[in-house]
Amino acid sequence: MTERKDILSLLPEELEQALTEMGEPRFRAAQIFQWLSRGVRSFEGMTNLSKELRAKLDAHFCLYEPKVLSKQVSTMDGTIKYLWELCDGNAVETVVMSYKHGNTVCVSSQVGCRQGCAFCASTIGGLVRNLRASEILDEVLFSELDSGKKISNIVLMGIGEPLDNFDNVMRFLELVNHPKGMNIGMRHISLSTCGIIEKFPALAERDLQLTLSVSLHAPDDETRSRIMPANHGRGVAALIGACRDYYEKTGRRISFEYAMIDGVNDSPEQAKLLARHARAVAAHVNLIPLNHVEERPFQPSAPEHLKNFIQILEENGVNVTVRRRLGSDVDASCGQLRRKMQKTQKGGQRST
Repeated sequence: MTERKDILSLLPEELEQALTEMGEPRFRAAQIFQWLSRGVRSFEGMTNLSKELRAKLDAHFCLYEPKVLSKQVSTMDGTIKYLWELCDGNAVETVVMSYKHGNTVCVSSQVGCRQGCAFCASTIGGLVRNLRASEILDEVLFSELDSGKKISNIVLMGIGEPLDNFDNVMRFLELVNHPKGMNIGMRHISLSTCGIIEKFPALAERDLQLTLSVSLHAPDDETRSRIMPANHGRGVAALIGACRDYYEKTGRRISFEYAMIDGVNDSPEQAKLLARHARAVAAHVNLIPLNHVEERPFQPSAPEHLKNFIQILEENGVNVTVRRRLGSDVDASCGQLRRKMQKTQKGGQRST
């Protein structure tokens, strides 16, 4: 028997082609795509289709609705943290955050991560698998449906490295941006990478209007290689060069993400070096107060160090902001909720 295809990862024109090959009229594709974009995850629920067509669709395509394993709502700021169960029993995290400009969803792109950043919970246990485009899309759609909050902005900053799952992430962007789907504009989407620079040219070639956020986290090779294995074989100089090429090709300003880690990357000298890198590519710097991870030894920078760091950047002509800490009472740092579930499961196995 032929394996059923993932209908949720198809664009409307591809769905039209598939229906034509099944001997069905092309206009049905628009109806089906609309049902899928509303979150309907059974062909039986597509009530304006004939029973015969619904049976055909069920024979050719698979549908799965992610299940909420855990939902935590912050009593401090209303941030919502979801842990979704996927069709194979794996789980990923999604965070919904509310700002004055609208509601932002932070989505995962992989189950686990192979990049090994020393301060991150997502990479503990390594990479399990890539998410399909449809699974990333469902994070956005079902977070909106469950929370009742209209999503206006997306950040690909959850579990996983988006550029390590390039093809599926690019397809997700097409789907979520499609005018007949959720229609979220590219200018409202940020893609975060730890610096997989070999993918920068292909991303630039697509000329998307999204924001590329580079997780720099250290301005020198010695520090960055110690906390970010992705720096090995690439190096800060190569990363800054790739950022410059991307900026010149697209005209889109890059953002440097920089987690402030006490005694590791928060010295005045590192602030000055970071300023030099930022000016070289006209980058915005987004400082992130570190979220402590239980299995990691790192602590957030002291408030006075953060203040001094900001002052040095501003004195050197760098546009800098400090990310608001949202959801600190609901494990909002990516990977922590999934990690808790894994430890609970292991604990249960040991007790049996």
